[in-house]
Amino acid sequence: MTHSSTGRASTGPAGTGPAGTGRAEPAARGVRPATGVSFAAKLAYESVWHSFGRGADTLRGVSLTAEPGEVLCLLGPSGSGKTTLLRIAAGIEAQTRGRVLLNDREIAGPSVFLPPEKRSIGLVFQDFALFPHYTILDNVRFGLTALSAAESKREAMAALARVGLEHHAGSYPHILSGGEQQRVALARALAPRPAVLLLDEPFSGLDSRLKDSVRAETLSILRQSRATAIVVTHDAEEAMRMGDRIALLRDGRLVQLGRAEDLFQKPANLFVASFFSELNVFDATARDGMVETPLGPFEAPGFAAGADVTVAVRLTAIEAHEKDGGTEARVISRRFLGDSEALELAVSGAEVPVRARIRCGALSPGARAVWLSVRKSDVLVFERRADSA
Repeated sequence: MTHSSTGRASTGPAGTGPAGTGRAEPAARGVRPATGVSFAAKLAYESVWHSFGRGADTLRGVSLTAEPGEVLCLLGPSGSGKTTLLRIAAGIEAQTRGRVLLNDREIAGPSVFLPPEKRSIGLVFQDFALFPHYTILDNVRFGLTALSAAESKREAMAALARVGLEHHAGSYPHILSGGEQQRVALARALAPRPAVLLLDEPFSGLDSRLKDSVRAETLSILRQSRATAIVVTHDAEEAMRMGDRIALLRDGRLVQLGRAEDLFQKPANLFVASFFSELNVFDATARDGMVETPLGPFEAPGFAAGADVTVAVRLTAIEAHEKDGGTEARVISRRFLGDSEALELAVSGAEVPVRARIRCGALSPGARAVWLSVRKSDVLVFERRADSA
């Protein structure tokens, strides 16, 4: 379920939902009134470890801070520890070691463990988990049991108006689309005005055509609510679209933290680079500040002569043309992708086909022998390590 925890929240349903469902007058067409503004808080993890019993560690010394009012995206593959971090912050899971602090006040640590309802932290789960036998209004009122019926109804209607669904207050979840259910879950989490809002892959269940619009709406709502937000995703583009900063995790460790442009332009290693771009990867040896690859020589500043390196070339860095000049290649396959084409190319010295993503129409329909040039700003050179893939 969607868990909203503040001093006013309850921990679970007991029988039926809040009394009364009525409707409020809808807002003027096209205008969404703002819900009450949260007091944004700083949430910090200090050297947090976690494991399930005697199994492998799911988190390994993660130190990370979400600043007041920012949207921080936790990015990484399955099993990297993203959701575990959210559950620890919400109080659903306890860390093995380390501390969690809210505005520099310890809420989970060796001697302190605040229950979820005392943390002023809201959590939106991946599946929305709306109660099917509650109306939309009662779903949103669920965490407001410390308020009077009139006050909880007013707060819930304001939250629904903020997400544009006040006209569905008396409806039941089954009549709503996936995108509408997501917005109800968000309204329910925001209604108690949490200082921090946690969202666990909130768009993963949506049709791909809906994702862009619902994601943009959600980001707008987060900005206006001013709550600090931590969003879990495995989609790098989604993280770049939403996050003020991105924390990339791998095997329970924080690999790199920064703005989207930092992680894209200055990745810490090959793993980071490959998470944000499709790459052609070549092993090479640095000599005189240069490396030689099947696509030509490239600069490798900072590497000692004889150093083993990995050269990564983004697919979009390669341009193909039919005029003689550059690296000679032969087209193996060609896929039309709308505004671009995906090529597989045979290149002398390359053990596997070189891949490229080129502008549609750059090559004539029957082109087979082509020449390649590479945009050097999209070539990355890393120290070669066994775990860098």
